Amino acid sequence: MDQDQWTAVDSYTNSLLIPHDPVLDAASGMSREVGLPGVEVAPNQGMLLHLLARIRGARSILEIGTFGGYSTIWLARALPAGGRLVTIESGIVFAEAARDTIERAGLSDVVDQRVGRALDVLPQLEAEGVGPFDLFFIDADKAGIPEYFTWALRLSRPGSVMVVDNVVLGGAITDPANTDPGVGGARRFHELLAGEPRVTATTVQTVGAKGYDGFTLVVVDS
Repeated sequence: MDQDQWTAVDSYTNSLLIPHDPVLDAASGMSREVGLPGVEVAPNQGMLLHLLARIRGARSILEIGTFGGYSTIWLARALPAGGRLVTIESGIVFAEAARDTIERAGLSDVVDQRVGRALDVLPQLEAEGVGPFDLFFIDADKAGIPEYFTWALRLSRPGSVMVVDNVVLGGAITDPANTDPGVGGARRFHELLAGEPRVTATTVQTVGAKGYDGFTLVVVDS
């Protein structure tokens, strides 16, 4: 099997299981408009996030990495009445694009957008007493994953769920000699997980229209 086959399978299953949504299409298009195509999750991955939030019964969600707001919309639509999603984005252009798409989706009263470096914003959330959160989606720079995970754990409670995206990186994660900061971050994250007694986790490889990668699913036990 190859990329063409993976893309064909995604196209087939998405056409049957994921309804056409002009709001989500516009959110996806924002990435292309600002010159960074393909950074948002795939439609079937967005649906997976939506389903995980519903399965968890999440009322509070923290997203690290808003980009154009595509995954934000998928997650926010899974919240019940009174639910809240906080999303963090350091890129001004992305944050402005996301604000437009979130407003177009009618979710401005559900989504709390924070603009700035995540490692600056996360301590602010803790100081404000925002949280704990039921579900976390970490999809920002890969070099920072270990620190984002550490903060997510601080802002979690028993039963919280974390989804950490792009942690396989085309298989590069297996190469200890790889000097890419993102690969190093993904490796350090897995090492942190292995030594963290408060969580249970697994990493799943994925193939599809976005290529070969994977995500880590974490449940906070205590």
